[in-house]
Amino acid sequence: MPALKSSSVILDSGFCFPLSAFRFPRSAFHWPTHLVAEHRATLYDGTKFVKPLTSYTCKLTDAQAAALAAHLRDGGFKPREVPYARFAGEKDKLNVVFYESGKLVVQGKGTQEFVEFVLEPEILQEAKLGYEAVLNPELLLPRLGVDESGKGDFFGPLCIAGVYVNESVLNAWKDAGVRDSKNISSDKKIAELAKLIRGTPGCVNSVVPVGNEAYNRLYTQFRSVNKLLAWGHARVIENLMGLRYQMNPPPVRAISDQFAHDKNTVAKALMNLGREIELVQRHKAEEDMAVAAAANLARQEVLTRRAGLVKQFGVKLAKGAASAVDAAAKEFLAQHGVENLPKVAKMHFRTALRAQGLPEPPKVEWRRRGPAR
Repeated sequence: MPALKSSSVILDSGFCFPLSAFRFPRSAFHWPTHLVAEHRATLYDGTKFVKPLTSYTCKLTDAQAAALAAHLRDGGFKPREVPYARFAGEKDKLNVVFYESGKLVVQGKGTQEFVEFVLEPEILQEAKLGYEAVLNPELLLPRLGVDESGKGDFFGPLCIAGVYVNESVLNAWKDAGVRDSKNISSDKKIAELAKLIRGTPGCVNSVVPVGNEAYNRLYTQFRSVNKLLAWGHARVIENLMGLRYQMNPPPVRAISDQFAHDKNTVAKALMNLGREIELVQRHKAEEDMAVAAAANLARQEVLTRRAGLVKQFGVKLAKGAASAVDAAAKEFLAQHGVENLPKVAKMHFRTALRAQGLPEPPKVEWRRRGPAR
């Protein structure tokens, strides 16, 4: 079998609180006594998948409790008053409560991610989750995951990546922290995960980087970010399907985030080989490890290429599209002129108009046109 490799299409270069502060009298407070997992059949037709955990309990030692309290403090959790608790905190609908009995209760949205990526590696220093595949073997099915990065950044390219995974690949990543890149704030961590993903035996990947000049040409052609994204997703799927001979066993489906209201936006963009595989589009597709891996590769490519632009032009190119980006755009224009802005920026953003002192068109209120298809 030929050596595994990646394919790429380059379109352009282009809060402190002591534990004692949280002691309260006992009153009615209920917690689950075991970890709960539910099945749902909404991800793929005919397939049941494990619903992400919303409740988790375990015992902590005093040292582990102290480490957790420090994490809540440093991680911006808001202290809560909970009966009979040593300490408690909440953040983004996630509640963490440690009781005087030594019991820890984690509840709410984000429980599974907190357990897998904070509690287990940093506090417990052991992995206890991972039973999902036992409950549902289909989580280990060979498949393609596709995702993009850079869509919301004024500066830098749009990159779309795809990854093939099978059981051995997924097992290799189980304790590695592979997750959606939007939940990883460290660029260094993104680079480390990208290296791990690319170096995993059996993993096949493809990245399509759309440099800024090419992006601006394509946006003029498509007049829609969603159509441009659809083309990029279709291109990545086509690239991966062209490498099927490296995939063992062959993929049974391709999974991507549903970024367009109409699923046909991507389906219509599929090319010859891409039409030979089932395409599954769903919201929060990055919960699937194949899609999360693709998101990491796409983000790493964006970061690398943006760094290249910074080196080339000698101007800081801020991330996103906020006020700091407005300032960076004006600085770029002052140094390099408007004629070079399309080489580093997405020109349909309002930021481009503001930087040039041009009037912005009125904002159009978004309305859902009908039920999603």
